[in-house]
Amino acid sequence: MFDTVHSTEQSLAYTPGVAKEAAPLYEKVKRVVNELDWATHAPYILEINRLKKEKGAVILAHNYMTPEIFHCVSDFAGDSLQLAQQAALTDSDLIIQAGVHFMAETSKILSPEKKVLIPDMRAGCSLAASITGADVRLLREKYPGVPIVTYVNTSADVKAESDICCTSSNALKIVDSLPGDTVLMIPDKYLAWNIAKQTKKKVLTWEGACEVHERFTPDNIRAFRKAYPGAVILAHPECPPEVVDECDFSGSTKAMSDYVTENQPQKVVMVTECSMSDNVSVNNPGVEFVRPCNLCPHMKRITLPAILKSLQTMTTEVEVDPAVADRAKQAIDRMLDASK
Repeated sequence: MFDTVHSTEQSLAYTPGVAKEAAPLYEKVKRVVNELDWATHAPYILEINRLKKEKGAVILAHNYMTPEIFHCVSDFAGDSLQLAQQAALTDSDLIIQAGVHFMAETSKILSPEKKVLIPDMRAGCSLAASITGADVRLLREKYPGVPIVTYVNTSADVKAESDICCTSSNALKIVDSLPGDTVLMIPDKYLAWNIAKQTKKKVLTWEGACEVHERFTPDNIRAFRKAYPGAVILAHPECPPEVVDECDFSGSTKAMSDYVTENQPQKVVMVTECSMSDNVSVNNPGVEFVRPCNLCPHMKRITLPAILKSLQTMTTEVEVDPAVADRAKQAIDRMLDASK
């Protein structure tokens, strides 16, 4: 296997033939990928697309993947829940998750019969790492009878200990759908605080946060307004509430993308992970994007070479204990039912 991989890597040259074959894809992303980088990317893109067709694989790419992955090798792209739903719908038995580990777990939970690979097992998440299933059991003991709403950005073990899951787009609806006047909303304290401002329920929180979004400050937003007069500023609800208050719109990655597509602002600032702006700008050439750059180091572990190696070696497979998966799926299914 090593010889095959090594041989393939040696053949990944940017020849005139490769340039010609990859030209339609470069046309798509040339505003956000320079020619020098494209010369490196193109051979990998063509080999990945050839190999995934040969193996009948599909690649699911999160909105925070870099443009050459998001637009040039993915079969489906979107937020974490959309990708898991696509994993369940696809006819393919082989899924490559271009995202972080909890996303691959969620895909496996919804498609237990399929092989789910993640190109780099080190692609974790500060938010998912902030809480364990044991923590949730202790919370249930401390707050008996209080419904536990868990963000999809969590491990299978945490989902399994929860009553219902939520996404950033349906969190308010999920919270309001639950009985009683109090809910536990875990693990993202900022998402919970932002939802608490919109509901009559008492929202109990956990000390978790996304390392990308928690770094934005109100001063950042005011600086953007001063430097880019008239720009529309969109924030992800994983940002601190005081940041969200300074912005014009707050929503999930899908909601932010839809906002730009539907409203076509002259100039926009997307207060989220760097690659999001690049990916949305490809399909919105008439919009000027200001790029506040907070990179997710975990997402950036997923690269074209890593995806190619994953396809070549069929690594690394993500497994979820069936007993844990069954209980986690119940929490996800309850969310889907409540969101209808």
